Amino acid sequence: MPSLPAVDLPALLRLVLLAGAIALLPLGWWWLRQRGSSLTARLAALTAITLFLTFDLIVFGAFTRLSDSGLGCPDWPGCYGEASPLGAHADIHAAATLLPTGPVTVAKAWIEMIHRYLAMTVGLLIAVSAAIGWRARSQLPHSPWWATLTLVWVIVQGLFGKYTVTLKLYPAIVTLHLLGAMVLLALLVLQHESFRNRPLAPDGDGSGARATGVAQPGPVRPAAVAAVLAVLVLQIALGGWVSTNYAVLACTGFPACNGQWWPAMDASQGFTLLRELGRAGHGDYLNFEALVAIHMAHRLFAVLALGALVWLAWRLWRQPGFALRRYGVWLAAALLWQAGSGLSNVVLGWPIAAALAHSAGAAALVALLTSLWARLQAGHRAPARSGIASMPAVATVLHTRAAGGPRPA
Repeated sequence: MPSLPAVDLPALLRLVLLAGAIALLPLGWWWLRQRGSSLTARLAALTAITLFLTFDLIVFGAFTRLSDSGLGCPDWPGCYGEASPLGAHADIHAAATLLPTGPVTVAKAWIEMIHRYLAMTVGLLIAVSAAIGWRARSQLPHSPWWATLTLVWVIVQGLFGKYTVTLKLYPAIVTLHLLGAMVLLALLVLQHESFRNRPLAPDGDGSGARATGVAQPGPVRPAAVAAVLAVLVLQIALGGWVSTNYAVLACTGFPACNGQWWPAMDASQGFTLLRELGRAGHGDYLNFEALVAIHMAHRLFAVLALGALVWLAWRLWRQPGFALRRYGVWLAAALLWQAGSGLSNVVLGWPIAAALAHSAGAAALVALLTSLWARLQAGHRAPARSGIASMPAVATVLHTRAAGGPRPA
């Protein structure tokens, strides 16, 4: 295989132009649907489209990894210096002929390049959103810095994508690329919620505490949701480490691993971060016990993550407000999806459909918890703190006066 430059600037320019043409489709649809809407409504809609495409990008990125297409085009950002596999057909054919079972085939090249097209389209939509936000910043209820941070982060993600290819699927870089995608998803959710401006009060419905005569549970605090989200992100990082090291099938059977409750494991090799794919830190091949250690770490921490998420879903269900109960139902449904797809990976031998479902479920959980945190945070900043009486409180005072009761001091 010929030596290829790490970055081909002419190919990058051609790819940006191609991604710009693709981005015109969602931008045109957004412009036609939102022509008569307010600025915040238009930006909320644009962010929602970008959020949807980012979710698709995460799932398609998992498909790229699972189909061994990450090196389908061994240079970056183009494919053998071309903007599509069509122009690189001769190089792809030569590489596939030289190594038929290798990483480069026509199908894998197309999978990898579609992933790049989608990533660049998402990046351009984020850039458009940030540009609109800064241009109309005086009309927005908040600063456009969130949009700017999102734009900076999508550039960082592009660099992670570059090094994923140029460093030949270096496990630490691939895992960081996965986590970076989850961060991007969360940033877009925060933007969308800020434009929608739908706060949840501490009791869940914005109406103040309910005087039902039944002891109500304490309110769900944003800090609690943030703590559960942190546990989830760590579990996703462990799952990414399993996937990037191809350790999913290191354990067969469930709940035992290879017929043992505590199999032989080599955590020191498995969790050496600075090493090449399939290699230990000292350069030798990674042993099987290291792969078992990686897999078992993900399984064991899943117990803690599952407990934290079940606790949060239960607390949400016990809240009096319908909105929080709805979040509890969604969270419980997403947990069932994750548990089912995760077990299917082990029991059914890692079918690609189950693996994609597991990646989609992880992204859905991140988006769900981020949305919940944003709305709770907005509810805690609600004007109720400014001394303005809520409507239920005013109604109670008026009812007391009408009944001849004591006037408040």
